[in-house]
Amino acid sequence: MTLKKLFILICTIAITGSFSFSYATDLMVADGVITTAIKEQMPVDSIESYRADFGKLFCFTRIVGAQGDTEVTHVWYYQENEIARVTLPVKSADWRTYSSKRFLPQWSGNWRVVILDGELNEIATIPFLLE
Repeated sequence: MTLKKLFILICTIAITGSFSFSYATDLMVADGVITTAIKEQMPVDSIESYRADFGKLFCFTRIVGAQGDTEVTHVWYYQENEIARVTLPVKSADWRTYSSKRFLPQWSGNWRVVILDGELNEIATIPFLLE
């Protein structure tokens, strides 16, 4: 916490008798891929298109910039429809995490995973195609 933030916090408590304090994280997706598997906390490949009948894919993200424990959310979209939402913890300034989704063969077409920070701001989008 900077001295300026500490000063504002002390003034707020002195004036109001209470406080509500939060600081924005500057989360960024340093690496983000759709992959067929995760081994030893890393993606085994990076795909932009894949067979619709494959069954399961993973969204891997390496998140940087957390200033304390927070979270990110992977939101899986098929065309314009939200299909799944997975909230994942981020526990350090450089954190790897992933979510997965099983697919039905009839779900061919455009997909994307939107990554949201703890305040639900979009910080990245990873598009892919199921053929």
